[in-house]
Amino acid sequence: MAARSIITIDGAAGTGKSSVAQLLAKRIGAGCLDSGAMYRAVAVLAKDFDIDPKNGPALAAKVNGVGISFNWENDPPTVMLGGRDVSERIRELDISGIVSSVAKQPEVRAVLMDQQRIIASTHPLLVTEGRDQGSVVFPEAVVRFFLEADLEERTKRRTKQLQEAGKDVHPDVVAEDIKNRDHIDTTRSDGPLICPEGAVVINTSTQSLEEVVEAMERVVKEALGQ
Repeated sequence: MAARSIITIDGAAGTGKSSVAQLLAKRIGAGCLDSGAMYRAVAVLAKDFDIDPKNGPALAAKVNGVGISFNWENDPPTVMLGGRDVSERIRELDISGIVSSVAKQPEVRAVLMDQQRIIASTHPLLVTEGRDQGSVVFPEAVVRFFLEADLEERTKRRTKQLQEAGKDVHPDVVAEDIKNRDHIDTTRSDGPLICPEGAVVINTSTQSLEEVVEAMERVVKEALGQ
């Protein structure tokens, strides 16, 4: 797989990764992979089959048995667990509460990393977002971005997202969830959330989606020689 085919976007929850990745992918004619959705799908499996979120071997075995995939005909691609669309289920607060524990398990990370690399091999140009895409999964990416934002703005975005999905949530609960996820994501031994060496760092707190994507698009096009 050529390095020039991959653009990675990493960052903590609420920094705008998903929105930015989807719009950037459209702008440059690339596929868009939400790697975090895959970990959330595993968290759904944990709930559905009453598996301890810390039981990595059992979760990895269940992933291999059920299968996680994307329907690339939809925009954004829908997340499929077996034959079931779980795109809305994976965003619910109970899933958010355990996804960092699920993602901490080495067995789960190994299975999903292999799947992410297979997905990338089927796309001539791919924007992929998550927490370890540029540091672990695709260190050879032609451009690696790292997004930051302050906690207040991240809480506001996440609360709005949940409320628009019909969830009755309080910002204080959302903020606490974000802080807990940050702690787990940055302290895990396998694929912790870090800023990849050489990554382009962008703080999205005070910038609009359009402003962020325009800046990123310029960087990508220069790197691709366009």
